[in-house]
Amino acid sequence: MFTVIRADQLEFDPRVQMSRIFAEGFSQWLGYFSKDNEAIARAFAHMFVLNQFYVALTDEGTIAAMAACTDGRVSSVKLNPTELRKHLGLFKGTIAGFVLKKEFEAPQATKDGADAVHGSIEFVGTAPECRGKGAASAIIRHIVEYAPFEQFFIEEVADTNTPAMNLYHKLGFQEYKRKTIPTKRAVKIGINHIVSLKYVK
Repeated sequence: MFTVIRADQLEFDPRVQMSRIFAEGFSQWLGYFSKDNEAIARAFAHMFVLNQFYVALTDEGTIAAMAACTDGRVSSVKLNPTELRKHLGLFKGTIAGFVLKKEFEAPQATKDGADAVHGSIEFVGTAPECRGKGAASAIIRHIVEYAPFEQFFIEEVADTNTPAMNLYHKLGFQEYKRKTIPTKRAVKIGINHIVSLKYVK
């Protein structure tokens, strides 16, 4: 059983635990910057805008899963180039700051029309030891039930991420867009398509 709460309402700073979940869950995308998940976690621990995130807590009070939900016009993360360079080195930290800032902080409203009635669900991740136990489901169900939106979008899910795709379909999300990854890059990162899904109340 998990308790879902907004991250800024916790009695402790959750960023270290959240960053480890992020590093583990997004290692396929971030491998260029470092193969060391702990280094990735340290580099990105600063970025979470806590009032945009929800976490699922175990009975012991540790974070089992996380997800952000925004109106698509505000960012759920804010990257600090200094922190990235500190942990990833001058070269890769600078590249991370430049490339990922555009990717992570780009308003969804400019992409798919997210607005006051369209919620953007982002950065969904589950701690390895809690996968398959319903933590991510608990968060997304909570968001869909309580967030003040009529439709919810989940962008850029790898088609090879079968657990995530199965989860989103089980919760009622439907694919509405599919983008092909260029062949050379697809082979390198092991992804064929990027899928976008939506849920309508």
